[in-house]
Formats: sequence, C-alpha cells, structure tokens
Amino acid sequence: MNRISIIIPILNEAENIENLLGHLIINSNPINISEIIVVDGGSTDGSQELVKTFRSGRAQSKHKTNLSTELNVNPIQLLNSQKGRSKQMNLGAKTAQGDILYFLHADSFPPKNFDQYIINEVEKNHFAGCFRLQFNHTHWWLQLASWLTQFSWRACRGGDQSQFITKNLFHEIGGYDEKYTIYEDNILINELYKRNQFKVINKKLLTSARRYEKHGIWKLQYHFWTIYVKKWFGASAEELYRYYKKNIA
Repeated sequence: MNRISIIIPILNEAENIENLLGHLIINSNPINISEIIVVDGGSTDGSQELVKTFRSGRAQSKHKTNLSTELNVNPIQLLNSQKGRSKQMNLGAKTAQGDILYFLHADSFPPKNFDQYIINEVEKNHFAGCFRLQFNHTHWWLQLASWLTQFSWRACRGGDQSQFITKNLFHEIGGYDEKYTIYEDNILINELYKRNQFKVINKKLLTSARRYEKHGIWKLQYHFWTIYVKKWFGASAEELYRYYKKNIA
C-alpha cells in the first residue's frame, strides 16, 4: 500500500502554517498519510511554537481531526535544519517513512482528496508530478499564468505547484541539489522531464500571490524571467542567488 509523507519547508510562516496543517488533515484520508514533516530553517516569528501547539492540540483533541490514532505514529513532525529549501526538503526526505514524497510550500493549499489523486497517478506508473495552480488573485496575468499550468509544457512548471515523487525516484536522482539556494525546484523538475517522469494532475492547488502583491506583478515576473534566462545561459547557483537576494529577497 502506497502512503505519502508530506514535507513542508518553512521560514517565518506563522501566517500560514496552522491553516495549512488543518487544511491537509481535513482534505485527506489518514490511511494514505504516513506523516506530515515540517522542516524549519530558523524561523524567528513563532512558527515552530505554532506547529508544536497544533500538534499538541491534536493529540489532546482527536475529535477535531479525521486522523486516526490507529496509525500508531505521531503524524506531525517538526525538524530543525540549516536555512535553504533544498537542504530542508532533503532533510525531510531522509526522515520520511512513506513510499511517496510530497513537497509543499507553506502558502500552497492542495485540493480536497489530493492524497488519493497522487496515489492514483503513482499506481498508473506516473512516479512524479504536480497539481495545476490557481493564484488567489484576480489580476489577468496571474489568472492566465494559472490557466497555463494545466498543460504539460516544461515552461509552465514551478515549485508553487507542489511536487510529488516516489521515494525511489527521488533517491535515484539524488534529491534536491543543495548548491541551489533558489531554483532548486526547477533543477529537480528538469531531471524529471529528461526522464519523461512528470504528470500534471488537472486539479487546482490554491497558492498565495503575496510576493506579487509585495513587489508588484510585472516587476516580480520580470525578475523571475531574468533568473530563468540566466540559468538557461549557464549562470551558476551563486550568480542566481546574488540576483535573487538583490532584487527579490
């Protein structure tokens, strides 16, 4: 029986993490979930305390969730890691007990029954993929970008869409490349496309447009395109991070 380990890298996500944990529990079947692993990269906003409180509250109030104690595991784990999503996600993967790894950003909320959709695809020998995306914003460009993610084109992929991958395939590829502080999702996705191992599940994952709201839609999109083009022309992981730190971080 295939089971999923959900891995969530966080850094100062007090605004989202409780809502996401509740969303995952309410919208999945406990039989399918091995554990939820939150990997913190050094939060200073109380994110860790919120995870601990949520975990403790669930243990005391089983009736608030649909997770069964019959699983005989603590379904929510909190790990401390060096800062950097690639390092955080690799650490989570090392701890994971499930056959399928599901990497999820803290501001991205997958659809109801996401777990069963993922398992269905793995059982069809689609060993990696994502959901299509929907931004929580009405701007026409973000709506268009959301609509395009239903297609399998490589240019329409990104980490905000989440990433499922079997543990065996993840280890075969070598996990996330820890040289990359940014763009790590795309490096893994490139490897999956090379192997013809990527399936887009045509169900919408809702993600936050908070970065676009903070920086401006066209300004941020320009910087994302610039990073993509720089990588295309051979920029190193360090070059990409310097550009990101100067213009986005």
